Parts: sequence; C-alpha cells; structure tokens
Amino acid sequence: MKNTINNHIKLTQNAINKIKNLTLNKKNLKLRIYILGGGCSGFQYQFIFDENINKDDVLINKENISIVIDPISLQYINGGKIDYIENLEGSKFVVNNPNAKNTCGCGSSFNI
Repeated sequence: MKNTINNHIKLTQNAINKIKNLTLNKKNLKLRIYILGGGCSGFQYQFIFDENINKDDVLINKENISIVIDPISLQYINGGKIDYIENLEGSKFVVNNPNAKNTCGCGSSFNI
C-alpha cells in the first residue's frame, strides 16, 4: 500500500452508511473504486468490494470504512465526491467528478 489519504475524495453520508452496511462484520472488506476505458463517454467508474490491497494502492479512511483506489484511477477522480443513491432507476454508487468534461446520461461514464 502506497499511502493513506483522506482529503482527495469526499464521501456523502449516504455512501458511508451504505459501505458500513455492506461491510458489516467483514473487517477486511474495502470498497475499491477504479476507472476502465470504455462506456459511452470514454471512461467508466467501477466499484467492487475487495479484501486485497496492492502495494501501490491508495487507502482512504473515513468513519471506520476504507476505500481503495489505484493511483492511476485516483488522478481521474481526484477532488470528486462519491454518493450512493436509490431511485426509480435502481440503487448505485455515483461519482460527482470535477475533472469530467462530459458525462453520459446515466452518470456511469465520463471523459476528460
């Protein structure tokens, strides 16, 4: 693990509560955020739960939850905010990304 940071990505209380709920009684489970090429706008946000931390990963700790992100993905969403929403379309983690120049209608892909 490269380092621990807490100010590069913000989390809403909804996101924190959902992560706590999903990782309850699973101390080693962390939310991993990463960026993939593809999607209708160029890049896609991906979220998975992971027990592993790679040596160059960045760890973000907030209110007893942990988020893991690789340094390349971090550069694309640095300064962003992670939220969790539930609406008629379903429920999902979403990113409010100040670095994105364009996003698709569903909010799951972006370009820079």
